[in-house]
Amino acid sequence: MRTRGALSASGASVLLLALLVLVPIVVLLAAWQQEQWATWQHLLDTVLWRLVGNTLFLMVGVTAGVLLLGVSLAWCVATLEFPGRRWLQWALLLPMAMPAYVLAFVMVDLLDYAGPVQTFLRQWLPALDFSARHPLWVVITLSLVLYPYVYMLARLAFEAQGRAVLEQARILGDTASSAFFRVALPMARPGIAAGLALALMETLADFGAVSIFNFDTFTTAIYKSWYGLFNLQAAAQLASLLLLFVVVALWLERRGRSRARYSEIGGRQTLRSRPRLAWGVTLFAFAVLFLAFLLPFSRLLYWVIDNGLMQVDARFLNLIWRTFLLGTMAAVLVLTLAGWLAWVKRHQPSPSVSVAVRLATLGYALPGSVLAVGIMISFSAVEGWLADLGLGIVLVSTLAALLLAYVVRFMAVGFGPVENALQQVRPSLVEAARTLGASSAEVGRRVYVPMMLPGLLTALLLVGIDVMKEMPATLLLRPFGWDTLAVRIYELTAEGEWQRAAAPALTLVLLGLIPVMVLTRRRAERLNSPRN
Repeated sequence: MRTRGALSASGASVLLLALLVLVPIVVLLAAWQQEQWATWQHLLDTVLWRLVGNTLFLMVGVTAGVLLLGVSLAWCVATLEFPGRRWLQWALLLPMAMPAYVLAFVMVDLLDYAGPVQTFLRQWLPALDFSARHPLWVVITLSLVLYPYVYMLARLAFEAQGRAVLEQARILGDTASSAFFRVALPMARPGIAAGLALALMETLADFGAVSIFNFDTFTTAIYKSWYGLFNLQAAAQLASLLLLFVVVALWLERRGRSRARYSEIGGRQTLRSRPRLAWGVTLFAFAVLFLAFLLPFSRLLYWVIDNGLMQVDARFLNLIWRTFLLGTMAAVLVLTLAGWLAWVKRHQPSPSVSVAVRLATLGYALPGSVLAVGIMISFSAVEGWLADLGLGIVLVSTLAALLLAYVVRFMAVGFGPVENALQQVRPSLVEAARTLGASSAEVGRRVYVPMMLPGLLTALLLVGIDVMKEMPATLLLRPFGWDTLAVRIYELTAEGEWQRAAAPALTLVLLGLIPVMVLTRRRAERLNSPRN
């Protein structure tokens, strides 16, 4: 039953979930009430302006990198015919399975002075010597890992346009390049802006890659303030400054899409006629795929084979088990809460519920380090309040705090597929089942579950793998003895133990391939369905 008017108990529960996202933000802003003049004077005199400059440099550099790679590859795959296009169109999504910090330490190993790249080049240029930790390599690494966000959404936008739009532009006198920049690119801007926003959120949230390159940003400063200076309030104030960059990125994304509107012209049928090109585009696409996935994957595989099964001991198996257990628990929690959000939004479409759902799914824009600081301060305050009441309940550095961070951070990841799956269940099907005498339980078991199952499994896999790869929140909030594969990779790479980090890194990459394969398979099924 759809209800409007007064907020029901279900609507109030959605508002409560929205508060889970708002509380860490409010706590971070409240941290400015405590004076930290000495700490801030030290930061101003030493690293603050470098942090701001490095963060801006990353945002600008990654923006240019992911747009160049993502848009160009999406355009070629969507509108052109070239050798290998059928397998490259899905293979170009494989870098999504490669965590940025994994590609980072492989890049440092390959580009270091004693690494294979410089060793090979010095045969012709003996005086050659460049730094493997130059800031440009950070931008290249993050761009190679994050371009699939733009590629995926831009490709959908270009395919929706068809070729009729470009043909009409050519008839009106535009050249091929001007038709692309004046017609196709502006029409695809909403999808490109959405993909760019996701890439920038991941850039601002990154901790592992910038740590490996010794490139200080706000995420590394938050960690050092917490564990180095043991100053949680200063870490909270730094985290609130990082939120400013997040807000700016979101504002730019909204502005980029606010006036952009487009509609399909021609449909997918017009894409059957594609201009044929030679091997140039194939070489470009394969080069990107090689650098972003094939090269680091083969390097990890070489290290694992070279070391044999020395690292596969009880500790390594425990790391895999704890990583899998955390991913499963968080995914089930997110799936349950996301399903409830989608259900309430559908059956109680009030403005307050819509706003609450939007707030509840805002956590993906919050870096893990920001969430960790906000949750830690909140739990510390609650723990102190309970202690005053004589209740010695430990909340800080517990699984509850870590799972809360996962739920807030990845609610949007699970909500999208669940909401889309719920929309597949038309109200007429439910009404027909009720007319035939089915009970509510039977309707759920025989109508909702079968139709929503693909979307639910997709959400479960996406959230689970994202949780397994997540590093900042896990590193800051994990209970004692709850190291994961991501934490182990950080510990080993911090000591320069690249080869020992290969086994946990390769395990994470193989796990990350699962949702990529599911997404490509579902997309292929949609393209081959009779409606298309």
